[in-house]
Amino acid sequence: MMKKKFNGVVVPMVTPFTQEFKVDVEAAARITEHLTSYGTHPFLLGTTGESVSIAKEERARLVSAVVKATAGEKMVYAGISGNCLSEVIAEAKLYADLGIDALVSTMPSYYPVESDQMLRYFENLADAVPLPLIVYNIPATTHLSIPLDVADQLSHHHNILGFKDSEKGEERMIDAISRWKGRADFSYLLGWALKSQQALFLGADGIVPSTGNLAPGLYQSIVDAAGSGNAAMAAAAQAKADYLSEIYQKDRVLSKALPVLKIMMSAYSLCGTAMLPPLYQLSAEDERSVVARMTAEFEHLINVNNNNGDEY
Repeated sequence: MMKKKFNGVVVPMVTPFTQEFKVDVEAAARITEHLTSYGTHPFLLGTTGESVSIAKEERARLVSAVVKATAGEKMVYAGISGNCLSEVIAEAKLYADLGIDALVSTMPSYYPVESDQMLRYFENLADAVPLPLIVYNIPATTHLSIPLDVADQLSHHHNILGFKDSEKGEERMIDAISRWKGRADFSYLLGWALKSQQALFLGADGIVPSTGNLAPGLYQSIVDAAGSGNAAMAAAAQAKADYLSEIYQKDRVLSKALPVLKIMMSAYSLCGTAMLPPLYQLSAEDERSVVARMTAEFEHLINVNNNNGDEY
């Protein structure tokens, strides 16, 4: 399999906060060290990181803390999405100065736009930013779907080097992989964690799983297994990862799932449970319920980053 510049497990990192709604830089360093110790790359200021709710100065504090914690050992991605192009470009330049390796951007999310407008926006952005740009498609939050034909046109821009797709749809995924798996200059990163194993064996360059915050080692096992052609190992790791994902995602909308993910991470002393409005911590009763489930299933959850070949 061709190994491109942007590849592997890119974890959309949870942003830890204090109860005063400030970035908890010590927890950010702990999470970063947790992710990089398993060989994965942090992606800051994405959807899982509550990026649109974080004040500008706090976003910069987060970026600084994570870049320092990685010490150049892993690639660090940062989201620069927003509704004002000039502000997005200014933030991109700031993050470049702070040591980020690559930028990730969605479309602005306020206006309904058409394909030609998407194309022009990303071309304008890519022309202006000082780092490689990854185009990010996530209709669940932007309410826009970037067509693969638009992404393919953008793939020929000298500064657009990847496409991170969180839109579900197996046919779309297969089409995207087939378009770009032979392109050394353009990466396809899947943001649909349940399909990680399938996508990697088909030739995807990387995966972007939110459950990687808790179990980066499992997703790294899937990548390693795909690289060596070990389907049994990949299936075992995927099963464990899906089991963990179900605990916080099943029957919950995104805004209710992310607080549960933080409760689970808190149980492993990675961060606290504070959320930024309009997302809120769960009630004490609901939090106890999550912890009780984790305690009851301790045998399964204690070694969440280990893949010993046993399936649930």
